[in-house]
Amino acid sequence: MAKSTVLVVEDQERLADLYETWLAAEYEVRTANTAAEAEELLDDDIEVALLDRRLPDGSGDDVLAMIREAGLDARVAMVTAVDPDFDILDMGFDDYVVKPVTESDLFEIVEGLLERDRYSGELQRYYALASKRATLESEKSADELDASQEYDELLEELTGLQDGLNDQAAELDEADYEALFREL
Repeated sequence: MAKSTVLVVEDQERLADLYETWLAAEYEVRTANTAAEAEELLDDDIEVALLDRRLPDGSGDDVLAMIREAGLDARVAMVTAVDPDFDILDMGFDDYVVKPVTESDLFEIVEGLLERDRYSGELQRYYALASKRATLESEKSADELDASQEYDELLEELTGLQDGLNDQAAELDEADYEALFREL
């Protein structure tokens, strides 16, 4: 069975090498230290991208935009020292993790993203929004969250998606329901 391909975009070469060392036993790993290098490595083989937000020639946000504009079906995690702000709500990533990360953290991130790739688009969207919600709730005060219209809109979208997913689950017969959870 072919290994899944992970793209690591990290400006600190030693950290990029460390991530590659940790992941190489299980995955095909490509590393880039700049947005330009990342762009050269982008292709349909990439299943997961781990992006730092600060790069010497741009940002991980730029690389994320390149991935989405190219129509690549990669799951993306921002793995960064940049504390999240409400701007993350408009970004098309699947997970946001604030450094430092351990080897087990990195494996959990990659495995979780690969697992999500098997879900429907609606369920993937739900998990991406839930990740953004958890990230903001861990980094922002209750007052900051209460004052944010963007956060309120996030909660509304999550509720709508959850209601739709609950309706879909209710329509499954017992055999379909059991089969669904066996695959998850």
